[in-house]
Amino acid sequence: MRLTKQTNYAVRMLMYCAANDGQLSRIPEIAKAYGVSELFLFKILQPLHKAGLVETVRGRNGGVRLGRAADQITLFDVVKVTEDNFAMAECFEDRVAECPLVNSCGLNSALRKALNAFFAVLAEYTIDDLVKARPQINFLLGLEDMPAPARLANVSAA
Repeated sequence: MRLTKQTNYAVRMLMYCAANDGQLSRIPEIAKAYGVSELFLFKILQPLHKAGLVETVRGRNGGVRLGRAADQITLFDVVKVTEDNFAMAECFEDRVAECPLVNSCGLNSALRKALNAFFAVLAEYTIDDLVKARPQINFLLGLEDMPAPARLANVSAA
């Protein structure tokens, strides 16, 4: 199974908003931080907003921020609103009923169990977990200058 770019950047957008600590984040800034088009991020913003994962503020000083606390948004929350299809094999799709084993297949059962395990693991991780796992995330995203100890280490290495 492979997640789409939409899911990947949705998670990144939420991480940016979480790292920005409640401040409004602007799409152009997020796009620049990740090197992706603004149009693509605006497209991703729609399902996130509809699901309540982000709030948007219109206007000149507008932007986007998390719709609830970062520790209350799981990766599963993001995946279920950004992925269209979880069919791991063609027999998972409703329109395919050619196989006589479709309702009693061991493969179908095993894949369904694996998919549920995948979802369970995603539900264990929050956006907050991802942000806290990277102490220098604000620097890496261009939200703040390089921390002083890191700056000194870079000067010494030169």
